Amino acid sequence: MSDSNKIVVYAALLGNLAIALVKFVAAYITNSSAMLSEAVHSVVDTLNEILLLYGLKKSQQPANYHHPFGYGRELYFWAFIVALLVFALGAVVSIYQGIQHIRHPEVIQSPLVNYVVLGFALLCEGASWFIALKTFKKTKGQMGYFEAFRRSKDPTTFTVLFEDSAALIGLIIALLGIFCAQQFNLPVLDGVASVLIGVVLAISALLLARETKGLLMGETADPKLRHNVLKIAQEDPAVHSANGVLTEQMGAHQVIASLSLEFKDSLTSDDIEVCVNRIEAKIKSIHPEIVALFVKPQTQQVWLERMKGRLE
Repeated sequence: MSDSNKIVVYAALLGNLAIALVKFVAAYITNSSAMLSEAVHSVVDTLNEILLLYGLKKSQQPANYHHPFGYGRELYFWAFIVALLVFALGAVVSIYQGIQHIRHPEVIQSPLVNYVVLGFALLCEGASWFIALKTFKKTKGQMGYFEAFRRSKDPTTFTVLFEDSAALIGLIIALLGIFCAQQFNLPVLDGVASVLIGVVLAISALLLARETKGLLMGETADPKLRHNVLKIAQEDPAVHSANGVLTEQMGAHQVIASLSLEFKDSLTSDDIEVCVNRIEAKIKSIHPEIVALFVKPQTQQVWLERMKGRLE
C-alpha cells in the first residue's frame, strides 16, 4: 500500500477520535439526539479506520503454503466488515435514537455548545475529506468519480472518502436539525435530523458493501492490464495467436492471470518454455502486481468454444 493511502487512513482515524470525544461531551451537556447520533457515527468511523489499518497489515503478509497467492483479500474482508459496521452501529443506532427522540422529544440545552462542536467537527472532517479526495483524484486519472469508485481495486481510499462524505452530510443535517429545533421551538426536529443521519449512513453502507462484496468474491483485473498482457503475448515472435486472458484481483495490488496462447507449429517444448519465460518477464516488468501467470497452449478455436460454454 502506498504511503499516501496510509496518510488518508491515519488522518481519518485521528480526526474521528478527537471529534467523537467532543461530540459525546456536547451530547451529554445539551441533551441533543442529533449530536448523540453524530457521536456514535464518529465512534463507528474510528473503529472502521482501525479495522482498515489491521486489514492493510494482514494483506501485506507474504505468500506461504496455505495461501500461495498471498493475503490480499484480507483487506477486502475487513473493508466489508467496515460496511456492515456503518450500517449496524451507525445507521441503525442513529435511526433508533431519532425515533425515540421523536416519540419523547426533549428540549436542547445550551445549543451554543452544539454549534461550536459541530463547527469544530466540520473543520476536522473537511480536512480529512480533502486529503482523501486529493488521493482519490490521483488514482482515478481521467475516469469520472463514480466510474473510478466502481473500478477501484483498493478499498482504503474510497472507503474513507465515502465515510468522510457521509460525515460531512450528517454534520450539516445535525446543524440544521438543531438550529430548526431551537428556532421553531420544535424539539422533535432534533430527532428527525437523527433519523436522516441514519438514512445517509445506511445508503453509504449499502454502496460500500456492494463494492467490497464484488472485490471479496473476486473481480476481473483492470481492462488496461488485460489489454497489455494480450498485446505483449501477441507481439512475441514464437506466438501464432494470443487467444485471450482471464484475470482475477486477489488484493489491492495482487492479480493472477491465465493466458491462452497458440504457439507456432515449428517450436519444440524447450522453445515454448523459453517463450513463456520471456513473455512472463516482460509482462511482470510492466505489471508487477501480477503474482502468478499461467499459460495454457491451445488453439484459438478451442479457446472460443470454451469461452462460449462459460457464457451459456
